[in-house]
Amino acid sequence: MVKGRFRVRKTSHPWLERLIVLVALAPALPVGLLAVPQAENSAPAQAAAAAAKPALEVKPSYFTELWQLDPRTRPTKPGVTYHRSNYALVFSYNAFPNPAPLQEVDPDKTLVKPEVAFQLSFKARLWRDILGKNLCLWAAYTQRSFWQLYNFEDSSPFRDTNYEPELLLTLGTRLDILGLDLRFIQAGFNHQSNGQSEPLSRSWNRAVANVGLERGNFSLLLKGWVRFHDVEDDNPGMTHYLGNGEIWGFYFLKRHRFGIMIRDNLNFHENRGALQLEWSFPMFAMMAGYVQYYLGYGESMLDYNHRVHRIGIGFILADWY
Repeated sequence: MVKGRFRVRKTSHPWLERLIVLVALAPALPVGLLAVPQAENSAPAQAAAAAAKPALEVKPSYFTELWQLDPRTRPTKPGVTYHRSNYALVFSYNAFPNPAPLQEVDPDKTLVKPEVAFQLSFKARLWRDILGKNLCLWAAYTQRSFWQLYNFEDSSPFRDTNYEPELLLTLGTRLDILGLDLRFIQAGFNHQSNGQSEPLSRSWNRAVANVGLERGNFSLLLKGWVRFHDVEDDNPGMTHYLGNGEIWGFYFLKRHRFGIMIRDNLNFHENRGALQLEWSFPMFAMMAGYVQYYLGYGESMLDYNHRVHRIGIGFILADWY
């Protein structure tokens, strides 16, 4: 030792120096040692989570949601829900109004071309998972009204209202038909009437069968029916004008819905049919704008044998969001 100074003796054991360094760094080592494996282990976990997340967020198809076809989620679904479209055409223009039936009661009755048309439709699940199968029984109700709101001279009366209750037994399926997914098969009973007395009474009863198919953003509904003939038939020509079925097609593009309905009596000597085109576009929340075009027969019970040419605009409850 030298006065005022310390002389560090150089050791001849380098392993001892390394040990001293490791001891000094020991408090920091656990952090580093644990951090590396966590980063390595979290990468696969994050990748797996990222891969699983899209699968969980895949939106069920339109028909799957509409008819609660997934038995795993069905118990959590409401027992009362939407059936057909719920909409209001706040302004529609009918180029050829038909006052003739109303004039049988009131010869001075007149109609204006613009009017309001709206539809309310819902269904209730009566029985689910019948016999342990993907089979449900539904009771449905649809009401469609035609309101002469702009006919101020006649106190804005309702021109016609149609009431349509039905029972539908729905079987969920998972079959592939010509590249389309067969989602469901339905069979049931349908009654439709306008609740009027003679001579304005219109009604019919049908056995119905429906098939729903989908592929991607496209949904196809095939509807067929057979009429029960009544002893006292108010409208014997109903099947001649409405045929025995119709086809509905929907295409979904983001939050837009494009729809088409085609109906034909398949009588080439005296052909009668109808075409409906519609477009629904997003507005706010579950409310969408709605444009509907109709050409042909059978738009309403009172006008089943009258050719209607109508276009209207309004809003619709967007149950496909």
